[in-house]
Amino acid sequence: MQFRRTLGDVLKEAGVITSSQLASSLQERDKTREPLHGILVRRGYVSEQEIVDTLSTVLGIPCARLDPRMVEPEAASLVPPYLIWHHQILPLTRRGNRLTLAMADPLNDRAIEDVEKATGLEVVPVIVRQSDLTWVAGQYASWGPRSAEAETRADDASAVRLVDSILTQAFHAQASDVHIQPESEAVRVRFRVDGLLSEVLRLPASIGPALVSRLKVMADLDISEKRLPQDGRIRVQLEGHAIDIRVAIIPTVYGEQVVLRVLDQTRGIIDIEGLKLQGSNWERFMSLLAFPHGIVLVTGPTGSGKTTTLYSMLRFLNDSERCIITLEDPVEYSLPGITQIQVNPRIGFSFSEGLRAVFRQDPDVIMVGEIRDTETARLAVQAAMTGHLVLSTLHTNTAAGSVTRLCDMGIEPYLICSSLRGVVAQRLVRTVCPECSEEYFLDEFTAVRIGLPELTGNRFRRGRGCYSCRMTGYQGRVAVQEVLVFTQALRDLVMGESVTEEELQSAARAQGMVTLLEDGIKKARDGLTSLEEIMRVVHLGY
Repeated sequence: MQFRRTLGDVLKEAGVITSSQLASSLQERDKTREPLHGILVRRGYVSEQEIVDTLSTVLGIPCARLDPRMVEPEAASLVPPYLIWHHQILPLTRRGNRLTLAMADPLNDRAIEDVEKATGLEVVPVIVRQSDLTWVAGQYASWGPRSAEAETRADDASAVRLVDSILTQAFHAQASDVHIQPESEAVRVRFRVDGLLSEVLRLPASIGPALVSRLKVMADLDISEKRLPQDGRIRVQLEGHAIDIRVAIIPTVYGEQVVLRVLDQTRGIIDIEGLKLQGSNWERFMSLLAFPHGIVLVTGPTGSGKTTTLYSMLRFLNDSERCIITLEDPVEYSLPGITQIQVNPRIGFSFSEGLRAVFRQDPDVIMVGEIRDTETARLAVQAAMTGHLVLSTLHTNTAAGSVTRLCDMGIEPYLICSSLRGVVAQRLVRTVCPECSEEYFLDEFTAVRIGLPELTGNRFRRGRGCYSCRMTGYQGRVAVQEVLVFTQALRDLVMGESVTEEELQSAARAQGMVTLLEDGIKKARDGLTSLEEIMRVVHLGY
């Protein structure tokens, strides 16, 4: 290798970055020891792909989109693990005395020299994106740095690169949560994608403390405190997206465990059409938003998309003629034009206390993140009966279950009948991957086995599994819903003798309410999701 220019020189000469951007980034590099390309990308001066394309064009070195299948284990084993961690490189293949080496910075002469000295082979560089490189290298990290020399080389800069890569990969995978779990001999990294957790990385246990320390620094937490839980927040820019990350750390017997809640401000809020309400569900849903006052509830278990639905409703209602105020714990997404308040029960500022204060702010629409107790429920009813439209959530399995839940919380039936306008119950199901989707006809044996023999011979879709969907057959999620409009007939039923959830559900269905299962099967027949997914999420617990 005869290149003597630096990465910064090449990018500046190519007009990708300015001299001032390079100078300030170099100053930060000298202080933090973070690689220059990581600083440039994090600051938004250049994207990873622009770095790859520029280096490839200027230096005449091939580039590639790194994939774990490109790595030959025999080649990866030729380079000592500490060199892979320290230089952020990865051997791909060996052909004779030539070793193909994936590098984010092929101008790193020290890395090339160290590898050639360690292996006795000639290095042939291939340019790849830094985040892909760190990620794929992690697939071969079970060996981890164990020697004393390796321990010293697993430095802060390595932790910085690793955290950046984890966050970038979580963003690409559209993960809602990242779990970093310490074990006796490893640190397990899992992503929650489309509601399900899957292991994506296994790191050596020795890098765990540095990884947690880096996250604490980013979240402005106490690095020295390792005995108590800590909560914080990180805001980063990833490929032009503003990402808000909630950090929750707890001590365990093997070290500190971290869960990151990833909130993409540009992805989290959807238009009301994006809820995919169909037919009578759409008509009933829109009729609820037309009420000037009353309570509209969104129900479902944790992780069923209730907050997303509430935000879509607020976005639809938001105009210059309405004063909209929200009480949330926490505030997940910013809604321009709407007053958002974060409650803090630790200092006595609960939903009920917040509601009392909001009454004096002359609101038209109030969103309460969750009705958790009787006091909050009573205040919500009071707000609804004094001319406010109140949107909130409850943890119930069905729409009809919300009525009995309010009764269990001590709300008198006549107050429920006077204030409740309707309930939207929902679940989230995974959507079939468009890249590997295939059509099939449901056979009689399967239809009988799942208890739906009437569907025999119906056409459905499913995903075969491909690299795009990580072999799951699914990409993204969609809600299945049932919308209960609280009619006079239902009010009469509630005002009578003690009514059960089953009786309310039966009465609502008699008035045309589409159930969660019926809506799910309709969406499966339309090819949005699979019948197996509906059985997993809706039918088995319905």
